[in-house]
Amino acid sequence: MIAEMNKVGSVGALYRYPVKSMMGEELNATTFGSKGVVGDRIFALADPETGKIASAKNPSKWPNLFAFHATYTAPFENGRSTIPPVRITLPDGATVRSDDDNLEQVLSDTLGKPVRFLSGAPASGTLEEYWPDIEGLPKRDEVTDEAMPAETFFDLAMVHLLTTATLDELRKLYPQGRVESRRFRPNVVISTSPEVTGFAEEGWIGKILSIGDTVKLKITGPCPRCVMTTLAQADLPKDAGILKTALKHNNAHVGIYATVLQGGKIRRGDVVSLEDE
Repeated sequence: MIAEMNKVGSVGALYRYPVKSMMGEELNATTFGSKGVVGDRIFALADPETGKIASAKNPSKWPNLFAFHATYTAPFENGRSTIPPVRITLPDGATVRSDDDNLEQVLSDTLGKPVRFLSGAPASGTLEEYWPDIEGLPKRDEVTDEAMPAETFFDLAMVHLLTTATLDELRKLYPQGRVESRRFRPNVVISTSPEVTGFAEEGWIGKILSIGDTVKLKITGPCPRCVMTTLAQADLPKDAGILKTALKHNNAHVGIYATVLQGGKIRRGDVVSLEDE
């Protein structure tokens, strides 16, 4: 049977995060490879004593990672033989590059503790996650060790998508909060039409999503949210109500995860469709 295409929206925004748990960059176009957006979460910081990956999921240990901003110094095209250096803007506005000799010392001094800068993911990486004391979470006021997918710096999956319908639903449910896509760190924000309401993307799980002319993604499951959504970043205030609202109304899920079936280039404004076989 030939698959039929059902338009669900268009690409509203594209994001890439060169260094795990730092602020990233908004793009007008990007390329998807086998591990998602090319150049996404290529680098990370690590605790040299434990070997664990630094993550904003444990804000008591890494309280200001969201105050760092990482961008590539050159275009990152699929098939490059080398990864372009990353420029990291520190909380005070100073910058350091990933190819600077004093990189680790500068980062350690700024963070107030020793760190290693990793340019390759280990075979099996681990990060620490703090579970805030919020009723309904499976753990409360506890730090756990969480395994990461092999040879990546991702938490659970390599592609994260979010619809404007879901953002609007959260705003309706929690009008006193500032619900913005950057709180959730998606790769793709899909602009849906006004008649699409609720947590729309949850109905796409198990289906194939086509973006532009070539990219095809398999939707694998919902994206469970954590303490990171509550943290302050730039002008966004700290707000536990964001996570509490998602927990109360959608089992703490905001957005969906996907794997890449077919890569290629996508651009802001590209049509996004579901394939119904």
